[in-house]
Amino acid sequence: GQRCDTERPPRTATVERGLALAERTLRALDASGARVVVLARAGQDLSAYGLRYSHLGLAWRTQSAEGQPVWRVLHKLNQCGTSHAAVFRQGLGDFFVDELWRYEAAWGVPTPEVQQRLLDLLEDEAQSLRLNHRPYSMVSYAWGTRYQQSNQWALETLALALEPAVARAATPAQAREKAQAWLRLQGYAPTALKIGPLTRLGGRVGSANVAFDDHPPEKRFSDRIETVTVDSVFNWAQRSGLGSAPVTLRLP
Repeated sequence: GQRCDTERPPRTATVERGLALAERTLRALDASGARVVVLARAGQDLSAYGLRYSHLGLAWRTQSAEGQPVWRVLHKLNQCGTSHAAVFRQGLGDFFVDELWRYEAAWGVPTPEVQQRLLDLLEDEAQSLRLNHRPYSMVSYAWGTRYQQSNQWALETLALALEPAVARAATPAQAREKAQAWLRLQGYAPTALKIGPLTRLGGRVGSANVAFDDHPPEKRFSDRIETVTVDSVFNWAQRSGLGSAPVTLRLP
């Protein structure tokens, strides 16, 4: 989400700590026996909103071209602060080598049945990318389809894996609507951020990757911005019985 015209070359210490976090996460994931996890990082300081993590991906254990076991992460990234985003398949090193706010990983382990359904989806490249919607806003409305932020993509893709009606939808737009309807029925509740008009105006004017016009006016004008956050996904997965409480790993 950072602007590319202000991008700095990565510092050696940043790369070293990111790779150290990736290596420790790899060992922990291997030891867990899980095949699929919902993986998070703390890339930004969101403590002002009561949030601990900023970015979510779907990680699974697979094989490299040489037949060696490896972990891959499928996640959506907004590059250079633009108004669009794309989905990337990366290793754990790529996922954590960044200007992280806090060198901490967290992951939730889905139930065995959920893991299997996610694994089937993640191994199907075309299907795993089906719900990606290019127009991006980092505060996209959780129940809207005009934009799509990274955590929203991951949550909707989870619904795609678990609800057959989503997969049967004729178009990606209809599939997103069905995914959101299923998530509502399953009790998912987005985070309601309190963002005042001056902050909204400043964000919209100064950043191409921030938009508020997809939020219903009655919520937007009462400073209630409902969006998908990592914390809300972890809480819902545990509450609904779809997965465990998140495991955390933090570098000293």
